[in-house]
Amino acid sequence: MAPGHYFWAIFYFACLCSASLANNAKVNFREKEKKILDQILGAGKYDARIRPSGINGTDDKATQVFVNMFLRSISKIDDYKMEYSVQLTFREQWLDERLKFDDIGGRLKYLTLTEANRVWMPDLFFSNEKEGHFHNIIMPNVYIRIFPYGSVLYSIRISLTLACPMNLKLYPLDRQVCSLRMASYGWTTADLVFLWKEGDPVQVVKNLHLPRFTLEKFLTDYCNSKTNTGEYSCLKVDLLFKREFSYYLIQIYIPCCMLVIVSWVSFWLDQGAVPARVSLGVTTLLTMATQTSGINASLPPVSYTKAIDVWTGVCLTFVFGALLEFALVNYASRSADRAADIQRENMKKKRREMEQVSLDAASDLLDTDSNATFAMLRQCEVHMQPPKRPNCCRTWWSRFPTSPLKKVPCFGRGQCSRSKRIDVISRITFPLVFALFNLVYWSTYLFREEEED
Repeated sequence: MAPGHYFWAIFYFACLCSASLANNAKVNFREKEKKILDQILGAGKYDARIRPSGINGTDDKATQVFVNMFLRSISKIDDYKMEYSVQLTFREQWLDERLKFDDIGGRLKYLTLTEANRVWMPDLFFSNEKEGHFHNIIMPNVYIRIFPYGSVLYSIRISLTLACPMNLKLYPLDRQVCSLRMASYGWTTADLVFLWKEGDPVQVVKNLHLPRFTLEKFLTDYCNSKTNTGEYSCLKVDLLFKREFSYYLIQIYIPCCMLVIVSWVSFWLDQGAVPARVSLGVTTLLTMATQTSGINASLPPVSYTKAIDVWTGVCLTFVFGALLEFALVNYASRSADRAADIQRENMKKKRREMEQVSLDAASDLLDTDSNATFAMLRQCEVHMQPPKRPNCCRTWWSRFPTSPLKKVPCFGRGQCSRSKRIDVISRITFPLVFALFNLVYWSTYLFREEEED
């Protein structure tokens, strides 16, 4: 080939390359996206009312929709209403072969839409939803991505208030399982099937903070339901929450223990300090009743007994028992006073009788010898009786005399009467019984909690 021909061939090739580069530099991908959207979603070409075909384009198979979500926050868990509020990013993905398009050599990764009514959408709804709303600040938080091979990704941010039936028998030592259920409203499993996306279908934001609960774990499962109109696909997420006990320990258990212990102070007050003991008993009883009503006000009126009911009921019984103990002490003290008065009257009568007897002493001199003989025989009879065995319980009980005039040491702390004996016994009995109750209470409910786990 002549040198001139080489020159013209190189010149022609250079012109083609420059023209190609110029054309590439002028490509407007936004214009390409518009043309593609008009092409695949144009009038008469795509009908959003018709569901996509099944797998591999077969119409006899159900459309498969893969679901995953990102749990952004859990704002509250309401024990009284038995509900919880959650904010999440919800995603669905399915294949619609009618939406395939040319990706221009891999340069166009996907098309983005913000209007969900332009394409077919699954009729998913949250079956245990009470309230819900979309987020529209600053723009609606929703998008649809259409990929070149026809895959559609739908993503939206929503806030939901969902029902959560709770079992409060172990409250506040309980764990609760709250579910999030999603199902098809109109399409049966023959037409539409929801599936969890493989890998990680549920993601939870790091450092999720709840005021009184801890999210221990979550489980994904299927919950298809059958009705008289057919079987409907259903997905669910079970969220396992553990109640934080430290809050209730500080706000309920420790104050109740303190009130019970304060009610025992009356056992150490003098039995004559009636205003002080009555005021202490009534004040602790009213405070305990107010504490109990405040606890029940934050809980639903369930028909079974909760763990907190057992605790507050027993604490209220102990406080009430301390008040009744003072009533018994006061009654015993009055009875002792009356008995002392009667005994004094009897002693006066005996003294008068002795004076009368001394006047007749002369007439009794004749019977002195016979009386002396009888006294000696009586003394011998007493000395011949066998000694009685000491009784431990009776010996311990004798340290608390019943007679108000008999004075013996009471645990080495002065004199005591029957009323004082009741106070001393109460100082020992009430703390021991309350300690035994605590042992039984905590061992029972903590053991039941482990069994449920």
